[in-house]
Amino acid sequence: QVQLVESGGGLVQAGGSLRLSCAASGIIFWLYDLAWYRQAPGKQRELVASISRSGGSTNYADSLKGRFTISRDNAKKTAWLQMNSLKPEDTAVYYCNIRLGSQDYWGQGTQVTVSS
Repeated sequence: QVQLVESGGGLVQAGGSLRLSCAASGIIFWLYDLAWYRQAPGKQRELVASISRSGGSTNYADSLKGRFTISRDNAKKTAWLQMNSLKPEDTAVYYCNIRLGSQDYWGQGTQVTVSS
């Protein structure tokens, strides 16, 4: 059974940093690309960043480039999202995602709240 567990969210002041973690189990982690998404209240879920199975290729939402960094450690079956210079508009629930064929797997999400 595939399970993704996010952690590391919390309340932070604008300009601060957080590091989110996504721990995977029940999956051959290194076989799959991984992505982070976020969903703010009243808005659609949006892609934040993605990373290839090897970690050698990353992509970011244009608005987040330079502030967020995605990484992974396949031996630990864990991925991270380092978020710097946080803004109130980054407030959202953050989810990690792995797609196996046509099946999407999501964690329960971790809340990030940025105060002004």
